[in-house]
Amino acid sequence: MSSVRSAYTDSLCFYSGHTPLELAETYGTPLYVYNEGVLRERCRDLMKLSGHPGYGVNYSVKANANPAILKIIRDEGLVVDAMSPGELHLDTIAGFPPEKILYISNNNSAEELRNAVKRALLVSVDSLSQLAAFGRLNAGGRVMVRFNPGIGAGHHAKVVTAGKETKFGVTPDRLDEVFALLDKYQLTLAGINQHIGSLFMTPDGYLDAAAVLLDLAERLPAGALNKLEIMDFGGGFGIPYRKYDGEGRLNLVELGARLHALITGWSAKTGYAGRFLVEPGRYIAAECGILLGRVYAVKNNGDKRYVGTDLGFNTLVRPAMYDSFHDVEIYRADSGKTGQETMPQTIVGNICESGDILAKNRLLPIMREGDVLGLLDAGAYGFVMASNYNQRCLPAEVLIRSDGTAQPIRRRETLDDLTRCLL
Repeated sequence: MSSVRSAYTDSLCFYSGHTPLELAETYGTPLYVYNEGVLRERCRDLMKLSGHPGYGVNYSVKANANPAILKIIRDEGLVVDAMSPGELHLDTIAGFPPEKILYISNNNSAEELRNAVKRALLVSVDSLSQLAAFGRLNAGGRVMVRFNPGIGAGHHAKVVTAGKETKFGVTPDRLDEVFALLDKYQLTLAGINQHIGSLFMTPDGYLDAAAVLLDLAERLPAGALNKLEIMDFGGGFGIPYRKYDGEGRLNLVELGARLHALITGWSAKTGYAGRFLVEPGRYIAAECGILLGRVYAVKNNGDKRYVGTDLGFNTLVRPAMYDSFHDVEIYRADSGKTGQETMPQTIVGNICESGDILAKNRLLPIMREGDVLGLLDAGAYGFVMASNYNQRCLPAEVLIRSDGTAQPIRRRETLDDLTRCLL
């Protein structure tokens, strides 16, 4: 492939028999491109962490909810969650039966809880008030409770989901109150779960939090452990976003060995025969996706060089919201020998906001109008967080199948789509 900077995707044959230039020309930009082979490999990475009979993987659908992606994940043997009626709808379209969907949400209306109960889902609540609301709707039913282990992890404060500074979960010191409500509404505690945050790159924090959940399970009132069906340790498995800097991967061999020893030893000690789940989203979906866009303007403001693209934060909000890093590839038909001259450049989008920055002061090959850019690791929290801000249409999505076929899995929005809900 003729390009300026594409060593990473070249090493994976990510685009198979296509080129990003061809895909951009055929389907337009912005364009999300996914690779089925990478997605399946990441599913298998996590499915083999443990051979314990009760071990499984619960894919966090909020990372990427396209049914074409979900069908591949279903095919690889994972279960899924839903955090809203919309996610539940897409899980169902993708073919997941109720017993393979967990409803893990927070601050739900009575209508949402009723909808999940009607569909025979196991519902996780994350507060005493939600537990009471669930009990009023489904007295005598089964429920899952999310606890806050007090250990948080993540690359940004906004993705840490445990500890004192987050909204999630019931603290373990409220266990007596949990069981008072369970008794009041004759509810069976069928599961307990937690989530410490997103993008951890070493096993220690995750395993420490898993041990906290297991300790909590041992402190359940007499007989409760025997009724427990699921313990979900949560997710947050990180991926190396700095591909061109050689950032190392999360050591899954170490994590798997230690997790397997933990759950098998604990099961043997307690007699627990239920399921253990991990709950990744990013690790499964991020690396299978790349966001393609075009350069439409370059300019200098003082000594700063700006590269203007059609990839506004309406298309990928993570850099603006979380200061997230996404590596950049540059594709050009006539790169030639001059394509590798570098300089610091700031890549920006087409949204009328000063914060519409995708990559700040990156030392990259000099970009020019007409180049196609690829933002790596955009398969998780990419399209699902996109918006119509500035009344721009949502992008298309294409899946590169294992046989090399490029399959459109979402059409680009049109201007008519922007007005279809107006009265």
